[in-house]
Amino acid sequence: MSNNIETDWSGDRTDKDKLRAEIWSLLKKENATVRDPFGHIPNFINAKKAAEVLATLPIWQEAKTIKCNPDSPHIPVRSRALEDGKRLYMAVPRLTSDRVFVELTPQDLRQRNIPFEEAAIAKKALTYGRLVSFEEMEAIDLVVVGCVAAGRNGGRTGKGAGFADLELAMLKTFGLVKDNTPIVTTVHPLQIVEDSRLPMLPHDWALNWIVTEQGAIATNTTYPRPSGLDWEKIRPEQYNKISILRKLRQ
Repeated sequence: MSNNIETDWSGDRTDKDKLRAEIWSLLKKENATVRDPFGHIPNFINAKKAAEVLATLPIWQEAKTIKCNPDSPHIPVRSRALEDGKRLYMAVPRLTSDRVFVELTPQDLRQRNIPFEEAAIAKKALTYGRLVSFEEMEAIDLVVVGCVAAGRNGGRTGKGAGFADLELAMLKTFGLVKDNTPIVTTVHPLQIVEDSRLPMLPHDWALNWIVTEQGAIATNTTYPRPSGLDWEKIRPEQYNKISILRKLRQ
């Protein structure tokens, strides 16, 4: 399988491009995903089991408000959050709105007879949820991010677009994510790689936990957490396409 896989976000960091291509190829070869993983946060087999493992952790049980990415493998995480009575924030895909998060609450969905499993699907969440500005949001107790690859010391990479790091930097700027807010991912075991394959830069956000269907790994990461938005590291296409960044800059 070729490792020269071009996505919309290729070229920024060739080491991570190569790693993502390897992981996508491996997952495809092992039939470890529901559909073709290339260019996506992989929708891995047994994502529901991984969500069940996550729900056993104290960081989950103590959290009242959860922020989760909109990718398909995390539909079970979003559904479980609502089932467990938690307020859920999901990023608007590609951050295309000035209100970059949609809010779902179990109480509201119950009143409207909307099944949690349905509201957990990203497109439906945008219909059933409420778009919120940062000023309208509650502090977040737990962050769930999507990964293509993760390292046991907390290193991670998504699909290369940088959305997760941007979302977290904005949330930190508004005081909604703190220095001790846990950051977790659920992945297939094949997505866990050697730490040396995932060099982290100052604007990258590290993982505190990696969860698979087989169990949970505490990374005890020593990577420092970014203090907020690093304007020098925001790529021109991000600035041009994400209107909230231009508003925050002004």
